[in-house]
Amino acid sequence: MPKIKRALISLSDKQNLKPLLNCLRKYNIQIISSGGTFKAIKNLKFKCIEVSDFTNSPEILDGRVKTLHPKIHAGILNKRKNKRHSQELKKNSFENIDLVIVNFYPFEETLKNTNNHNKIIENIDVGGPTMVRAAAKNYNDVTVITSTDQYEELINELNLNNGSTTIEFRKKMSKYAFTETAHYDSLISNYFNKLTNDSFPKRKVFSTNIINKLRYGENPHQMSAIYSSNHLNLNQLSGKQLSYNNLNDIFAALTISKSLPNNSGVVIVKHANPCGVSIKKDQVECYKLALASDPVSAFGGIVSCNFKVNSKLAIELNKIFLEVIIANGFDPGALKILKKKKNLRLINADQFKLTENYKINSHNDAFLIQNEDMIQFKPSDFKIVSKLKPSNSQMKDLIFAFNVCRYVKSNAIVLAHNNSTVGIGSGQPSRLDSCQIAINKMRKFVNPKDDIVAASDAFFPFVDGIEKLVQSGVSAIIQPLGSIRDKEIIKFANDTETVLVFSKTRHFRH
Repeated sequence: MPKIKRALISLSDKQNLKPLLNCLRKYNIQIISSGGTFKAIKNLKFKCIEVSDFTNSPEILDGRVKTLHPKIHAGILNKRKNKRHSQELKKNSFENIDLVIVNFYPFEETLKNTNNHNKIIENIDVGGPTMVRAAAKNYNDVTVITSTDQYEELINELNLNNGSTTIEFRKKMSKYAFTETAHYDSLISNYFNKLTNDSFPKRKVFSTNIINKLRYGENPHQMSAIYSSNHLNLNQLSGKQLSYNNLNDIFAALTISKSLPNNSGVVIVKHANPCGVSIKKDQVECYKLALASDPVSAFGGIVSCNFKVNSKLAIELNKIFLEVIIANGFDPGALKILKKKKNLRLINADQFKLTENYKINSHNDAFLIQNEDMIQFKPSDFKIVSKLKPSNSQMKDLIFAFNVCRYVKSNAIVLAHNNSTVGIGSGQPSRLDSCQIAINKMRKFVNPKDDIVAASDAFFPFVDGIEKLVQSGVSAIIQPLGSIRDKEIIKFANDTETVLVFSKTRHFRH
């Protein structure tokens, strides 16, 4: 393990430099640097050679070219045990660079803070990633550091090995380095895809950060972790660690909650399917109506409140076993009540926002990608096709039911009354079976006497489905158009004096 004699440091993030510089000075490691990093090192009273003095070549093109020089890259890339490489270095008066410490221009932060294309372009680092790739490739002889988080580990390594690093350490740092350059390039690639409106390019590059390793996946024998390109913006206030299944249900619940009116609505989810939804203004009434839709399935489920939870609601929530409660904050009194259940997970989602990013399903090494179903319904999206026209309250209920329906696993049927679900049939191969499940739940738990509306996520292929709904007491139905039997469906609605509304869009969720 030869000792490190020379280090090149080029940093955008100049935090925590002093302990690192102290360690390099301890082992008489010469430092080369440029620009702002050179000034920062000098201000900390450490010796440093400026890159332009080291290469005898000035920075040019407003700093775009400074480390892109043969003396830099030959010093990094040469194989120390290769005689020809050593001869070429000696012939050109080049010297080894044994340690490269680089982090990149803040391209990701720039994207968050500005839409100015010129500023974004100028924050694409060229020299930094080039040096990092060179050092990582030549890990057999060169150590590469790409994050301030790695400084302490480097210091420990140098102290343990008297100014040297082991091959195992260099290999590990090389792995991190290539991951960093890949991540950086993915951000740039995706920026240009967005700039050119190319949603599905020939090569699709994903880059995410690990948020947490989970205890296990859907089952204890499956390993699991959660990744995100951003912060989740979900603040856990209490309870056990979230599991894979918890998170899957949380995302399903939040997707529905955020489609409801601002600061209104309760959603109860079990196994990623809603089992009750309501949008009443009174918190307790709203929760009780959502719960009444299917109180059996709600046991052990997840409740998502699209508002700040108060103490009165907290008392009601504590009456049954729930895995997770999500809200746009909790009153102090509500927190005190809910925290009495030590294992109950409380999530503040007041900063959570749905984006129009892609929905991804994977199988082996293949990915199915689509943009999320986030259409905001407008009156022009619907067409009343029956002779009998819906009342204003019926139309509101129909759109409410149709909105919930698109978040239910297909084939999906949602029965609603007075801005609340009263029966949900989900995930059946037969739409007729989904109708029967929704009807059975309604009759078992709620069973309103009039103004029951029904929503279907796709058209009824035969009259039998709509017939079953009408026979159960449904007075108004909403479904997408497109069946070759649409005329038969309309005729049946007119013959039975049923309101029938067609949607121009279908909303499967598999």
